[in-house]
Amino acid sequence: MKTPERLRPLLDEGLIDSVSRQLMSGKEAMVFVVQCGDETRCAKVYKEATHRSFRQAVDYTENRKTKNSRQARAMAKGTKFGRQAQEAAWQSAEVDALYRLAAAGVRVPKPYNFHEGVLLMELVCDANGDAAPRLNDMNFTSEDARAHHQTLLREVVRMLSAGVVHGDLSEFNILVSADGPVIIDLPQAVDAAGNNHAAAMLERDVANLRNFFGRFAPELLVSDYGREIWSLYERGMLSNDVVLSGRFDRKLKPVDMGAVMRGIDDAKDEEAARRLRMQEAG
Repeated sequence: MKTPERLRPLLDEGLIDSVSRQLMSGKEAMVFVVQCGDETRCAKVYKEATHRSFRQAVDYTENRKTKNSRQARAMAKGTKFGRQAQEAAWQSAEVDALYRLAAAGVRVPKPYNFHEGVLLMELVCDANGDAAPRLNDMNFTSEDARAHHQTLLREVVRMLSAGVVHGDLSEFNILVSADGPVIIDLPQAVDAAGNNHAAAMLERDVANLRNFFGRFAPELLVSDYGREIWSLYERGMLSNDVVLSGRFDRKLKPVDMGAVMRGIDDAKDEEAARRLRMQEAG
């Protein structure tokens, strides 16, 4: 096929030898199958901000820092340079997350290089050597559904132990390779300790897994792994080999009505004193 313009720099640099075909086109990027010597890999070409639909929500970009003060000012003002810097930061977030998670043993595509807005990484394949299907395109027995669900929960735990929450995990961004599920699409990944929305995102990610696999194994629909996982993380008790129960009991403390009434009375007394001071001043 004709080489896409965005992939020419990789050819010129010798990072890839040829482009075989387009694999997919999504809201954020286009993915191509490429040859690198004897290996077949894929190249993710990020779309420019004006040509894609995914909104860089504040919830996701919270606490993402830039070391360059000029870039930070431009990003805050929304100038053209600032938008370009923000776009670069958005792309590098996925690259950083992939390297971080791969090093932590999370099953994500192995990253090889990031060059001029193109991410070169492992092509995830099925047992026949073809590009692996998405989870959403497959049906499962109840036994297989439970097994894949447990596998992915372990990956979520491993990610959180590495300080990362996917933020948009669902059946649409998980591939089923010859050796099990592989998590993809991480530009919206957030730092678990530095983002105030991380807990809600983690719970949503886990709920998405529960709801998908619950189609095949309905007993999963009553589980509550998300809050259980986050509670363990928050208390410093989360580890890669933790045994999860799928239950979460929110322990509510009894309300001290006496303290509540005393607080109300104190507020009334303060208001009465304030009005008296105003009258005396008048």
